[in-house]
Amino acid sequence: MDHPENSSEYAGLQVNSGVEQPSIINPYLQRNRFRRREMTVAEMVEGIVKGNVTILSQVVTLIESVNPDHQAKAQEVIDRCLPYSGRSVRIGISGVPGAGKSTSIDEFGIHLLREKGGRLAVLAIDPSSERTKGSILGDKTRMEKLAVHPDSFIRPSPSAGSLGGVARKTRETIILCEAAGFDKIFVETVGVGQSETACHSMVDFFLLIQVAGTGDELQGIKRGIMEIADGIVINKCDGDNVDRCHMAATNFRNALHFFPMPESGWTPKVLCYSGFYGTGVKEVWDMIYQYFDFVKQNGYFDYRRNEQAKYWMYETINEQLRLHFYNNPVIQAQLASAEQSVLQGQKTSFVAAQDLLDNYFKNLPKDL
Repeated sequence: MDHPENSSEYAGLQVNSGVEQPSIINPYLQRNRFRRREMTVAEMVEGIVKGNVTILSQVVTLIESVNPDHQAKAQEVIDRCLPYSGRSVRIGISGVPGAGKSTSIDEFGIHLLREKGGRLAVLAIDPSSERTKGSILGDKTRMEKLAVHPDSFIRPSPSAGSLGGVARKTRETIILCEAAGFDKIFVETVGVGQSETACHSMVDFFLLIQVAGTGDELQGIKRGIMEIADGIVINKCDGDNVDRCHMAATNFRNALHFFPMPESGWTPKVLCYSGFYGTGVKEVWDMIYQYFDFVKQNGYFDYRRNEQAKYWMYETINEQLRLHFYNNPVIQAQLASAEQSVLQGQKTSFVAAQDLLDNYFKNLPKDL
C-alpha cells in the first residue's frame, strides 16, 4: 500500500512495513492425524448391538449410499444383525400434508416412553425436490421433546425420487434399530400416495391421521388408503374445531362400514385428539395396544410378519432385476436410440421396450 507519509513533503516521518504475521495453520500439525479410521463390519455390529447410536447412524448412512462398496458392507452388517431383530412393535404413521404428523409423533413418543419405558426410534421419510434433488430433513425441528430425549433416536431420510428404494432402506434400518435395542419403531411416510402401501408392508399397525373438513362419507370411501388403515385419528380437536372433528369422526365411521372386513378381523376405530395440546393421546395408545392384543391372540400378528418378509423378498428381486437391466452395457448402448425411435414415432413405446428386453435376454450368459 502507498503511504503518503513517506513522500518528500514529510521527510521526518516514515512508516515501517511492520512485522510479518505468521500463518494461522500450525506447521507441525499432522493432517492425517484426524482422519477417521474406517471401522470393520465386526466393529459396526458390536457397536450396534451395544446400542451405540453414533455407529448406528453411520451404518444407516452406508445403507443410503449409492456406492456399491458401501452397500455391500451395509448388507453384511444387516445380515449379522438379523438374529437380534424382530423384537419390537412397528407403527406406521401417515396423513395428508399439514395433518400434524411430526407434532403427533412427538406427543405419541413422549407418552409412550413415559408410560411404557423402553427405547423409541423414529424413521421419517422427507420428500426430495424434483428440481434440486435436495431435502430439508427438518422433521426433527417439530419433535422438540423427542429430539432431546435420551431414549429416542430420530433419523430423517430423503426420498430421492424413489419410493421403492427408500422403503427398502427403511426396512433395513428397522432391522438395525431393533438390533440396537429399540423396542418401539415409528415410520413416518412422505404423505399420501404410493409410499403408504410400502409403509404398510413393514409395520404392525398403520395409523392414519386426518383433519376435519376434508369431505363427507363419499370422500372417505374414495380414499384407498383407508382400506389399509388399522386406526384413524382426527387431529387438531381443540378450541373451536372440536365439533367439526367429532362430525368428521362420525363421517369416517360411516364410511368404514362400506369396506369389507380386514384380514385381521379388527374393525378400525376412529378417535379424536389434539397433538398440539396432547389431549386424547392416551386413548389413541389404548386403541393401538388393544389391537396388538387382538391380533396376537388370533395369530394374525405373526402371519402379517411372515407375509411382509415374503413381500420384501419379491421386492428385492424386482429391484435387483431392474438395476441389472439398466446397468447392462448392451442396454445402455441401445437405450438412447430406442428413446429416439419412440420420440420420432418410428416405434411405439411397447415395441421399443419389447425389443430392449429381447436384446437383454439374448445377451445374458448361457449358464444363467
